[in-house]
Amino acid sequence: AELRKASKRLSCHKRYKIQKKIREHHRKVRKEAKKRGHKKPKKDPGIPSAAPFKEELLREAEQRKQRLEELKQKQKLNRQKEHEKKRKLEAKKDAAKIKEKAEGKESSGKSKGKTNKLLNKNSKKSFCRELMKVLEASDVVLEVLDARDPMGCRCPQLEQAVTCSGGNKKLLLVLNKIDLVPKDNLEKWLNYLKKEFPTVAFKSATMMKDKTMEQVIKRRARVDFSETSQYFGSKCLLKLLQEYSKTQDKAIQVGVVGFPNVGKSSIINSLKGKRACNVGLARGVTKSMQIVQLDKQTKMLDSPSIIADPSNSALALALRSVIDTEGSDSADVLEGVYAIIHHCSKQQVMMHYNIPDFRDPEEFLSLLAQKRGMLKKGGVPDIENMAKLVLCDWTGARIKYYSQPPGFQKPPPYLTEQKIAEMQEGFNLSNLEQENSNTVQALKHPSPASSIVFQSAGMTNGTIEENKVIEEGSEWVNMETSKEEEEEEEEEEEFTESDDDDDDDDDDVKEESQVQVTRKAKPGKRQTNPTNSKEQMAGNERSRLLSFSLDKPADEDDAYDFNTDYV
Repeated sequence: AELRKASKRLSCHKRYKIQKKIREHHRKVRKEAKKRGHKKPKKDPGIPSAAPFKEELLREAEQRKQRLEELKQKQKLNRQKEHEKKRKLEAKKDAAKIKEKAEGKESSGKSKGKTNKLLNKNSKKSFCRELMKVLEASDVVLEVLDARDPMGCRCPQLEQAVTCSGGNKKLLLVLNKIDLVPKDNLEKWLNYLKKEFPTVAFKSATMMKDKTMEQVIKRRARVDFSETSQYFGSKCLLKLLQEYSKTQDKAIQVGVVGFPNVGKSSIINSLKGKRACNVGLARGVTKSMQIVQLDKQTKMLDSPSIIADPSNSALALALRSVIDTEGSDSADVLEGVYAIIHHCSKQQVMMHYNIPDFRDPEEFLSLLAQKRGMLKKGGVPDIENMAKLVLCDWTGARIKYYSQPPGFQKPPPYLTEQKIAEMQEGFNLSNLEQENSNTVQALKHPSPASSIVFQSAGMTNGTIEENKVIEEGSEWVNMETSKEEEEEEEEEEEFTESDDDDDDDDDDVKEESQVQVTRKAKPGKRQTNPTNSKEQMAGNERSRLLSFSLDKPADEDDAYDFNTDYV
């Protein structure tokens, strides 16, 4: 039997009650409307018949209406045209995708070729190639040094290449970030370096005003950008270059070279007075030669960073290598942080980070992670990410540390007295010294008590020639490009046939084996100095343990047991 629907009938008492409530509500609404004095909107009375030129006014009103309608129609047509264009473009893209999928292997080969081109821009060899272009094209080479560790920022291979190249090439040293070191220490370094090459004291602006900067200032009116946008020593350097171009009677090209994060692009922006080159905290932002015209007589050539040689100490590789901390192995980052802490005063590090006493760098990182709230699941300190942050602080402009110049002047073997005289020829050195003293006096310097004393590891060896570069593919993949490549590969893998999938699997296995080989080869590449062998032996042991733990799961995943899995 079918179920009957529930009746909608109400009892009379309930119905009358609802009607009463509605009447009361309407009464209440009317009363409130009276109190507010709500009036109906008046209709437009139009033009009175007695008004002069009534017909003309009516005509004008009609014409206005027609114009508005025409405008609306035009806008509608434009919108329709735009929609049609978009549809056509989408249709073309879809057709191209279908063609690529139909081609199969050919399309996958093309995509691999594209990724290889993108990777080539970020490779060590391309960096060396671009750096050599800058060195060959420039008349004056500016080697930028970090004032906190000037000796560690000097590259003997680059200096030798410039001094022994001939062709009247000049090399100037630019001591950047002078606001991060005490005044006495800066003066000592200027006196030490000027005996080998003409040296300019400089403080570059980290944030230059452009359209985006103006928008940020409008949004954040209270934020003070005075410290970051100030620069000192630009007039001195410009004057020096202009005087040299006059002696040569020609327009000169000035190449700016140095290790990563020393402020090469920031110096060019400071000289130009606006943002001409991209700058950032990440290492290796500049990937190719960039030409910036200062005036009729001087052209600035921005270059990629010098590649640090793998034979350098762990400290030099941590502070001077081009590899970004986000892309590099955690073992390398930890080893670099350990080397930095071993080369500093323990008490000063404790004072700076405001942490209690620690036995080793690992305990230092765990204490710092707990203090800053960088914890993993279960409240375990995130040591790896903390190490990356510490390394970013030391390579950036956050930490104020300084190193002492060597006790006695011993120039490198390629710098003879004749070469020093050649490099100083054509520059007004007395005027330069006066200008440097003025810039030092104008700046506010930190006190030695608030800075950390740092033991420099000496000059850092670099690879300039393209043939001597050893590529490490896994470290040189840019984060943005890798994401795009993965998306393209996923789309292609969905539509390819089974044969193509087999080929891709074979390629993936080869790539994994190459990555394992590079991982296993890494700890053995670095050579330790005899002075701090104990410290670096401990660091190497840690890196080996970490690399072993990284390699182990990959081997277990590859070893399939067909007897158990496919029974």
